[in-house]
Amino acid sequence: MSGDSAAGTTVSGHRTSARVVVVGDHATGKSSLIATVASDTFPETVSPVLPPTRLPADYFPDGIPVIIIDTPSSLEDKPKVEEELKRADAVVLTYACDQPETLTRVQTYWLPEIRRLKVKVPVIVVGCMLDLRDEHYPINLELEMGPIMQQFREIETCLECSAANLIQVAEVFYYAQKAVLHPTAPLFDQESQTLKPRCIRALKRIFILCDHDMDSALNDNELNEFQVRCFSVPLQPSEIVDVKRVVQEKVPEGVNYLGITLQGFLFLHALFIEKGRLETTWTVLREFGYNDDVELQKENLPVPSKKAPDQCIELTREAVDFLKGIFNLFDSNHDRALQDSELDELFSTAPESPWNDAPYKDAVETTELGDLKLSAFLCQWALMTLLDPSQSLAYLIYLGYNGDPAKALRVTRKRSLNIKKQQTDKHVFQCFVFGPKNAGKSALLSSFVGRSFQNKYNLTRNQCYTVNTVDQLRGVKKTLVLCEIQEDDFKECLSSKESLAACDVAAFVYDSSDEYSLKRASELLTDVARQGEDSGYGVPCLFIAAKDDLHSYSTAIKDSETICQAVKIDAPIRISVKEKRMNNVFHRIVNAAEQCHLGVPETEYGRNKKHFRQLVNHSLILASVGAAFVVVALAAYRAYASRKSNSAN
Repeated sequence: MSGDSAAGTTVSGHRTSARVVVVGDHATGKSSLIATVASDTFPETVSPVLPPTRLPADYFPDGIPVIIIDTPSSLEDKPKVEEELKRADAVVLTYACDQPETLTRVQTYWLPEIRRLKVKVPVIVVGCMLDLRDEHYPINLELEMGPIMQQFREIETCLECSAANLIQVAEVFYYAQKAVLHPTAPLFDQESQTLKPRCIRALKRIFILCDHDMDSALNDNELNEFQVRCFSVPLQPSEIVDVKRVVQEKVPEGVNYLGITLQGFLFLHALFIEKGRLETTWTVLREFGYNDDVELQKENLPVPSKKAPDQCIELTREAVDFLKGIFNLFDSNHDRALQDSELDELFSTAPESPWNDAPYKDAVETTELGDLKLSAFLCQWALMTLLDPSQSLAYLIYLGYNGDPAKALRVTRKRSLNIKKQQTDKHVFQCFVFGPKNAGKSALLSSFVGRSFQNKYNLTRNQCYTVNTVDQLRGVKKTLVLCEIQEDDFKECLSSKESLAACDVAAFVYDSSDEYSLKRASELLTDVARQGEDSGYGVPCLFIAAKDDLHSYSTAIKDSETICQAVKIDAPIRISVKEKRMNNVFHRIVNAAEQCHLGVPETEYGRNKKHFRQLVNHSLILASVGAAFVVVALAAYRAYASRKSNSAN
């Protein structure tokens, strides 16, 4: 396995240049270093700050031009330096070999400053003016820089140079370019000297893809196919023998009678990296579609584009069938549920499990042991596809989906068209759950995924989702996503014209024992209805009277029904999560979403607006009829006048 022949061409398709910013204290040799590498001669005089300098594409083997940015050192120019650092692909940080205090400043000022600016690019620490160091005070660079590199992992390498004597000047920018094109940090942990988890997961996926006979080893033919695909050069039989011998000596379990195992494959890549040949591993990763973050490049994924805000993206039947097969494959104990360990193994070829954090954590129903049944597994995928289609498609591919990626996702019809057709083509519905604080929104969401009622009130501070399937008529299952909108986030939620485009149905939850809660829910309903009337993205709305187990005030039912009648929506659905009296609420939410032409509230403002439009349209029709009558009358008169003129002649 070798990467020498193809790394440059592979990388060049991903990056057109490397922008290297040179920073450091005053008089540490920045400008002289840049001028010398550009001209291959040491200048007698040099400007304090040079303009951008370009090293052509053929300067280094990777075939990528390097743009070098010089920076000033004065305090008043600090904003300019900060701006350049934020645009950098790599940073060359200089100190003067004859000024020990400048090396101290590298550690105490410059590296912390780069971190403060959140500049997350590789740093090359360079000692300039090596020729001026006092020969009586030599330093061991490895011993000097070791502790600094331990503290600042962003340092890619350290070296010293002399522009005056043309010592290691080109190497400075070669290492900077190499750090941009073949960074160490995403692949290798310098402290533990091991491959990083994302790198291991990516290489495991690549190994599985190349193991065509699925015997958990790469035989000679598979190894050669891999080599040709990545490097365009086959391995000679003697080279294959040598590779196996090296692996066998260091990792006995890395080779068996069938070929190189996954352990051996990973060992080889760790060996390349330890020897400084990162371009080999990066060539492999990029050939299989990975970017610098060791993720599949999302811009290359064929995610269908939505033509309208009120469309959404769902998994196709083909993708769902694939996921069912994956579920069964990793259900190793055949208990029809995935344990944490089985789920970890399922996602072991992905960068990480996508469901460990919000909004997916705790979004679906689990068994008493915390395991995931098939329906919950598919619900997680439905939620991920709704919220982040490109991530969903990427993870399908990580898991081994080998069908046409363009056929894994589908775009639904516009909801406005569904309203006209009075039917929907959607299988996944999203319900925004609005309501004042302590109304019972979180309890509703928790009950949807089978979690027990909690007496203690905890204020939810972030947007929260739960998702489950709902049985409809004739055994049809629909997937319902509940999205809790906090009262404090309500204005932000409705901040744009398209705010309600992704919402198929809106539920307004209020505490049925609290008169203020009902009033506030009514205000929220009015605002949502007005937004829908103004934007054209009106949604069916439901009123949900929560905490029906509590004693209501005397006119509670009458007041709530009056509110619903005023905007022409159904009477409130009365529920008690505590007593598990849910009044078929989730089924009714899905029904409202399916019958999207019904249940859209009308405010007085909307009725007046509609009446005005009807008057305008009526006036336009009358005007059109009048104009047509005038045209006909004028034509008739002209015909009459023409006949009269002809008879007179």
